[in-house]
Amino acid sequence: MPRIRISVPMQSLELFDDAGNLIKEYPVSTSKNGVGEQCDSDCTPRGRHIIRAKIGAGLPLNTVFVGRRPTGEVYTSELGERHPERDWILSRILWLSGCEPGFNRMRQVDTMRRFVYIHGTSDEQRIGNPVSHGCIRMRNRDVAELFDQVAPGTPVDILET
Repeated sequence: MPRIRISVPMQSLELFDDAGNLIKEYPVSTSKNGVGEQCDSDCTPRGRHIIRAKIGAGLPLNTVFVGRRPTGEVYTSELGERHPERDWILSRILWLSGCEPGFNRMRQVDTMRRFVYIHGTSDEQRIGNPVSHGCIRMRNRDVAELFDQVAPGTPVDILET
C-alpha cells in the first residue's frame, strides 16, 4: 500500500510506494495557525493518520464541495468574486482520521470529527505557504492525481520535520 508523508515546515506532501520509494512530491498548504490537534483550533493535526474516505471520484476538476457534497458548481474566478467569504474545497477530498487515541483521535482532538481533509483549493497561487484553516490544500490537478493513487486506509503521517 502506498504511504503519504506531509512535512509542515517544507509545505510538501510525499507519496511513497509499497517498497518505500518516493513516487512524487507535491507542494501543499497547511494551516496559517500552525500545528495542533484541539477542536476549533483551525490548526493542522500532527501524527499518524489514515485516509478514511475518498470523495469526488470522476467529478470535473474544480467541482465545489460543501459539507463533503458536490454543490453542482464548478469553481471559476467569477464565482469566487461573488462569494469571497467561502473557504473553497474543490476537486477531490481525502478525509483523514487520526490513529493515535488521545492525541489525534477521540474526544476533543479527533481529526475526523474536525473534518480535516487533503483537498483542492481556489487559492493555488499560495500553495507552498501555510494559509489553510487546518486542512492540507493542494493544487487541483495534483489532488486529483494523488486521489487516483491512494485508497481508504492509506497511511498519512503529518510531521513537524
